[in-house]
Amino acid sequence: MKFFDMCKACEEEYNNPLDRRYHAQPIGCWDCGPTLSLYDKSNNPIQTIQKNMINKVVRLLEDGMIIAMKGVGGYHLICDATNDAAVCTLRKRKQRPSKPFAVMVKDIETANEFAQINAEEKELLLSKERPIVLLKSSTSNACILPLSSHIAPCLTRIGLFLPYTPLHLLLLQKFNRPLVATSANVTDEPICTELKDLKKLHGVYDYVLDHNRDIVNGCDDSVVMVVRGDQVILRRARGYAPVSIKLPFDLPKNTLALGANQKSTIAIGFGKEVILSPHIGDLDSISSVEYYKKNIETLERIYHFKPDMIVHDKHPNYESTKHAKSLISHNSLLTVCDVQHHYAHILGVMAEKQLTGKVLGVAFDGTGYGDDGKLWGGEFFVCDFKSYKRVAYLNYFKLLGGSKAIKEPKRVALSLLFDLYGKEALTLKNPTIDAFSALELKTYFQAWKKNLNSPLSSSVGRLFDAVASLLDVCQVISYEGESGMLLEELYDERVEGYYPFGYSDGEIDILPVIKSMLSEQHINISVSKFFHTLVEIIFTIYQKYNLPLVLSGGVFQNRILLGLVLEKIPEAIISHHIPPNDGGIALGQIAGTYC
Repeated sequence: MKFFDMCKACEEEYNNPLDRRYHAQPIGCWDCGPTLSLYDKSNNPIQTIQKNMINKVVRLLEDGMIIAMKGVGGYHLICDATNDAAVCTLRKRKQRPSKPFAVMVKDIETANEFAQINAEEKELLLSKERPIVLLKSSTSNACILPLSSHIAPCLTRIGLFLPYTPLHLLLLQKFNRPLVATSANVTDEPICTELKDLKKLHGVYDYVLDHNRDIVNGCDDSVVMVVRGDQVILRRARGYAPVSIKLPFDLPKNTLALGANQKSTIAIGFGKEVILSPHIGDLDSISSVEYYKKNIETLERIYHFKPDMIVHDKHPNYESTKHAKSLISHNSLLTVCDVQHHYAHILGVMAEKQLTGKVLGVAFDGTGYGDDGKLWGGEFFVCDFKSYKRVAYLNYFKLLGGSKAIKEPKRVALSLLFDLYGKEALTLKNPTIDAFSALELKTYFQAWKKNLNSPLSSSVGRLFDAVASLLDVCQVISYEGESGMLLEELYDERVEGYYPFGYSDGEIDILPVIKSMLSEQHINISVSKFFHTLVEIIFTIYQKYNLPLVLSGGVFQNRILLGLVLEKIPEAIISHHIPPNDGGIALGQIAGTYC
C-alpha cells in the first residue's frame, strides 16, 4: 500500500488516534485507494469511469460473459453461477469437464438458499479466513434462480464461500446472484497474479477486471469441510497460511523440508517451531517448479532463515527431490536426509497433536514411494518420532500402463480381474471388460503376465478407482479423487455389513472383496459394503495394538470413509490444522529429522 498517497480526508483519519482508521492499514477510498481497470480479451483497455465500473461488469456477467477478476491472492475466473451456458462455456474453455467449481455468494442468508449448513459450517463460512466450505446442496426451492447443474456434475455437495475483499462485496451486492469463482490458472500451474500472466488463459475469459494493488505473493483460496463436527482442511492457503506449529522437541538444526510432488507445500523448522507454507500445488510444469522455488525464497526471507539441513521425500524422480540435490550440490555444508512418504503423513499429525509415544498410523493415499521401491498407499505403521515399522499393508496389485492407470481406473480394475481369474478374465462380461477393445484386453493381459510397465502398488486410492470401474461409476477420470467423490454419492447409510477380506502376516488380501462385489446385484449395496470393509480392515488391525490410532493420507479426505471410521473408532486422531493429503507432508518431514 506504500504506493498509494492518501488524500486529505484519509490522512486526517489515519493520523487521529481516536479514529478507527488510525489502527487500520488498508486504504479503500474512492479518491486515493486502488483503482479499477477493465480490459477486453486482448487486454485492450475499455474506457469506463471508476464509479460505473462495477455496473459495467454486472451487465457483462448478466450477458453470460466470463471475467478474469483480480483479487488479493490472484485472479479468479468468474461467471454467473445460475447460467448454464456461461458455466458450460467456462468448462469447455478451461478444459475442465467435471471438476467442481467453487461458488461465491454475497452473504450467509444467500448461502442458506443453496446449501444445508450446520453450526460448525456456518462458523467457518463467516470466519475471518473466509475459506471455501464443502456443503450439502439444498433440496428446497427457496432460491428463485437455482445454481447451474454444471457447477458440480453428478455431485450433491458444493463448495461455497463468502466475499473477502471490498471488490467482491461491491460486485455481489450489485449482481445479486451467485458467482462461479475459480482460480485463474492453467491446470497444474500456479494461480495468475499479474495481468501479463493471463496471456496463458487467452481464449478462456472475455474481459479482465483489474486493479492497481500489487499481489506480492500468490495464494489460492483455502478449502475445508466438516466431518462429524471436526474441521478438516483440504487446502491450507489464503487466510490460514503460513502457519506456525510447535513441535514436542527441539530440532537439532535449522531444517528446510521440501514436501512432496502433489499438493506441495514447504516448511522451515528451527528450535521447536515449524512454519508451513501456503498450498503451492502440483510440481508438474516448469512454471509450477519456479513458483515452488519462489515460495522457498519468500519463506526464508520473511523469517531470516538459513537451513543447515534439507529433508525430502524418498521418491528419486520428484521435483522436490531433484531440488534437494541441487541445493546440496551448491552447498556442501548442508546435511541432507529423506523421510518415507507415508511415515511423514503420520508424523505430521503426531507433530500437530504433540503425540510423543508410539502410535498405530494408518496412511491411505494414491501413491508414495515405498522402502522397497514399490508404490505404497495402504499402509499401517507402528511408529514414533524415532522410527517406524510397517506392520500391515494391502496386497500388491499391478498398475497397467504405469502412471496412465492414475487417470484410467479401468486399468487398475482390469489388473485385479487378472489377479482373480487370469486369462479367463478376458471372457467375463462386466463394465471393466466392456471398456476395452478385444485387442486392448489381449495386450494388457500380456503386459500383466510379463510385468511390462506394470509397477506394483498397495494404494487404497487406486483401489477406489478399481471399484469405480467395476461398478461402471467411471472408467476414466479428469481430476484427482473423482472416483472417490462419485462413490460417496452412492453410499446408503441403511446398508449394513462388509465383504470378507484376507489378513495374514500383515498382508491384507482385497481380492475376496472384489470377487464378492462382482456378484452383488445393487450398486448402492456394493459401494456401501466397500466403505464398511475398509473401516473393518482398519478396526481389525487397530484391535491388535494397544496404541493411539492416527489417520492420514489423501484418501481420508473422503467424507464417507472418514466419518465411518470416526463413528466406529471415536478416539481416532486426525489433523485439524494441516491437510490429510500431501499438503501436510512437509511438516512430517521436519518431524522425521528428530533423533
